[in-house]
Amino acid sequence: MDKIKSYRDLQVWQKAVELSVAVYRITDNFPKSEVYGLSNQMRRAAVSIASNIAEGHRRSNTEFARYLMMALGSLAELETQLEIAHRVNYLAEDTFNELMQDADILGRQLNTLHQRVVTSNRSAGN
Repeated sequence: MDKIKSYRDLQVWQKAVELSVAVYRITDNFPKSEVYGLSNQMRRAAVSIASNIAEGHRRSNTEFARYLMMALGSLAELETQLEIAHRVNYLAEDTFNELMQDADILGRQLNTLHQRVVTSNRSAGN
């Protein structure tokens, strides 16, 4: 696996940051009663995805693979929270579909990167 100079160079990290920004923007429109509820949970899950990618990239390949799995877990949390927000009518259908499509793409990118890191670990004898 080619060495990347910074986690910022990773398209998957860039996509995770974009998704996080989108979540912040849409949750601004949630009812104020949700400021400590669903809004906060969605923001924390979204931020966690990019944060785990960044932190893991600074560690060994074995740990990076583990952090990518944590990012996938946070993504699953966010997808669940998006579903709930949609069902309680906090998200319009088109916004929900767009965010879920972005989440799906990000999930595929995370899975691909995880597989590459795991394969790299095996070939390096880790």
